[in-house]
Amino acid sequence: EINYTNKLLEETQKTKQNSVNEVVILRKKISNREELIQTIQNELATVNDQSRKLQQNVTSLNKELEGLKKEYAHMIVSAYRNRNAITRLMFIFSSSDFNQAYQRMKYFQQYSFFRKNQAEMITKKQQELSDQLVELEKIKKEKTSLLHAEEREMQTLSKEKSQKDATIQNLSKKEKQLKKTLKEKQESARKLQKAIEAIIAEEIRKAREKKSSSASNEIGLTPEELELSNVFSNNRGKLPWPSERGIVSNTFGVHEHAVLKGIQVKNNGIDILTSKDSEIRAVFDGTVTKVISIPNYQNVVIIRHGEYLTVYSNLEKTYVTSGDKVSTKQVIGKAYTNEEE
Repeated sequence: EINYTNKLLEETQKTKQNSVNEVVILRKKISNREELIQTIQNELATVNDQSRKLQQNVTSLNKELEGLKKEYAHMIVSAYRNRNAITRLMFIFSSSDFNQAYQRMKYFQQYSFFRKNQAEMITKKQQELSDQLVELEKIKKEKTSLLHAEEREMQTLSKEKSQKDATIQNLSKKEKQLKKTLKEKQESARKLQKAIEAIIAEEIRKAREKKSSSASNEIGLTPEELELSNVFSNNRGKLPWPSERGIVSNTFGVHEHAVLKGIQVKNNGIDILTSKDSEIRAVFDGTVTKVISIPNYQNVVIIRHGEYLTVYSNLEKTYVTSGDKVSTKQVIGKAYTNEEE
């Protein structure tokens, strides 16, 4: 996402002048960078926890190994003292009965087995300790790498914030021009809204005139259209983007202007910034109701999905006409590139 916002930023900065879109992209980039730093910090916390647990394991293994070595050393000393085979035989034959002699013989056998087993345990623990130390060293290197990555990202974040503040400061000097542009866009938005309302009113008028027996609602949906409408509604939150890539520059509803302080902007849709010459796609199956042109919104395509409408504005070219049937993700036009924004 950061790489993509960099690409958008480069395209935007080619205009040789600061723009509101540049501020929007920088804010998105900063948000992504902060998210990346948080991810790195979470990874660092995980690595620190792993390191702590491994260090505890290493300490525990060292203690076990020391204990095993002491026990083994004691056995070696004892074995050295009793190394004479005649002494062992005398110890067995001096038994008061056969059962005691058998028990003493078993003792020597078990002692020999235990000593061998102890040596194997020491070898195993040493290997286990060696593996743990290798893993600990690996985690320490990973931690160092993450710390360096965090430091680099923090430095980059600081530069991006400075760049954003400088851009806003430069744009603030053009407040009069920005307010004029905003007013023009608001007027264009009202025209677009009227065009949508006119289409809805026309659909209702046609339905009333027909009084078709197949129409079961106010705007006269056929059973097929009603089914399409239900499917569209059930796909809420699952619809694809109208562009393959992009970032949301303005969300639906009322929100603060990106640059002008104290100015609120009402948005009836969602604004998406995408790359130059990007193809725009239908988000669902439907029928093209209208292809119109509105100042500041360029070419506009309106598609009907049963009782729902989707509106695609700011198109430089359109590849569909009124009455065309379209399918999900079908290309309907090409995005308009504003060299001044």
